[in-house]
Amino acid sequence: MRLSEALSLQRGDVDLANGLLTLRKTKFNRSRMVPLHASTTRALANYASVRDRAIPAPLQAEMFLLSTRGIQLDCRTVEYTFARLRQQLGWKARGHHAAPRIHDLRHAFICNRLLAWYQEGVDVNSAILSLSTYVGHTQVTDTYWYLTGIPELMTIAAQRFERFATGGDR
Repeated sequence: MRLSEALSLQRGDVDLANGLLTLRKTKFNRSRMVPLHASTTRALANYASVRDRAIPAPLQAEMFLLSTRGIQLDCRTVEYTFARLRQQLGWKARGHHAAPRIHDLRHAFICNRLLAWYQEGVDVNSAILSLSTYVGHTQVTDTYWYLTGIPELMTIAAQRFERFATGGDR
């Protein structure tokens, strides 16, 4: 999810019983449904329980993610908290940015999903459309843009090219 999508979640958009999020009017005014892993559903249920005990009468009761004041979380608060977490975990900058960003988690998710698919023998050319839809891209090319040259994916690409160049993939 994009940070803006998470911050815009309303309680009715979070279906913990079925492990499903409904993201409304996201980038380019599109909406989509996002299935959740069981561990994510449990974490969100735990958050909701703690939130409801800590903030029994929130000012913005319709919002799912709330600040301690009972209002919608804002981007600056999340970025500040992420910076503290990043520091505690010792995450270091790679690439052109001074430090890892929340948005970098989307890049890592996409790269890791593709890597797992290659390792599992999934037809990535067919599966990429579902991944693109899952992350909210309107075109598959937008998802490919997220790919970075991580060593594991570069190794797979090199092996595939070598098979092709030697006639093994024809």
